[in-house]
Amino acid sequence: MKKLLGLAALAGMLAVAAGDAMAQVRDISGTWQGTVDAGKSQRVVLKIVKAPEGGWKSAFYFIDTQGGTPVPVSSTKLDGSDFKLLVVPGISYEGKLTADGSEMDGSWTQGQSLVMNLKHVTEAASWTIPPAPPKVEPMAKTADPGFEVATIKPSKPDQQGRMITLRGGNVVTVNTSLIALISFAYDLQPKQIEGAPAWAEPDKFDITGKPDTPGMPDGSQYKSMIKKLLADRFQLKYHSEKKEMPVYALQPGKAEAKLSKASLDAGDLPGYSFTGLGKLTVQNSTLEGFAQFMQNMVLDRPMVDQTGLQGRYDFALNWTPDESQFGGMAIKVPPPSDKADAPPPLFTAVQEQLGLKLVPTKAMVNVMVIDKVEKPSEN
Repeated sequence: MKKLLGLAALAGMLAVAAGDAMAQVRDISGTWQGTVDAGKSQRVVLKIVKAPEGGWKSAFYFIDTQGGTPVPVSSTKLDGSDFKLLVVPGISYEGKLTADGSEMDGSWTQGQSLVMNLKHVTEAASWTIPPAPPKVEPMAKTADPGFEVATIKPSKPDQQGRMITLRGGNVVTVNTSLIALISFAYDLQPKQIEGAPAWAEPDKFDITGKPDTPGMPDGSQYKSMIKKLLADRFQLKYHSEKKEMPVYALQPGKAEAKLSKASLDAGDLPGYSFTGLGKLTVQNSTLEGFAQFMQNMVLDRPMVDQTGLQGRYDFALNWTPDESQFGGMAIKVPPPSDKADAPPPLFTAVQEQLGLKLVPTKAMVNVMVIDKVEKPSEN
């Protein structure tokens, strides 16, 4: 009997010891850091704290590319040694804790999976996170901003890609043509623009503009500023017509749409980011906004939202593009991959991943007919 009691006591001691070790492993609060290779090595820092209601909260920092601006994290979970972090659908990190809880081997997924191994470090050993840029308060909703000053210069001949964005409330464009600027400001697909001069697409411009009104403009104010720039500096004059033309219609699927409500505030601008051709992450966007983005950047015809769904959503879309796509970004699409695990074509991806349908059809759409436009003077 004494021997049996001894074995039972020993088993209990081992269970307690194992429980203590597991408790130590599970305390993941603090600073984790490592690198990820996305074309070039980037340093990443993960800050984890215990949530008051239980569980964990975290923030990611890509300090070499995004400085002190954290990547917002919607959920942080630990199940035994399995760690999972979700930013938005399609952007996540999954890792596995080592036995002593000091390291985490895992991968960052954003269109593709990249190895990202992290190490738990002391504050003294942690990399310095640059200060976050000061938050710019929203511009008054009643404001009708223009530009206090705007600089327009020809883009570098070898400049790749295209960008139209806001930085600290200032408008910045890189490698943008007249057609690209009109498409963005007026929510038009290039085929909806008629009468453009020969230089409207091949000539590219870099623009930096400071608003004449304090604050961060919202989406409509942002586009209104570019409309004013087109009128003032490009001398754009036009008239509008309605025409029937081929379009892609985004329509409801047979079941409920596979969309997540936006994690950002409704006042924040939508975000659309590619991590590769056909690897798109959408944040805080209406489906109408998504359609406008797709027709400007990806598709060869206008795209109209016929889903009837309101609100803003976060989602990811991963597809294999064909040669008809990405003309708006001046990118030549390579031949489709013959790999068995290659993503599906766009129409299939929209149905399988979003629960919606993308249907080729015809519809009446707005058309801009350019009456006059000039090249802007350099400054």
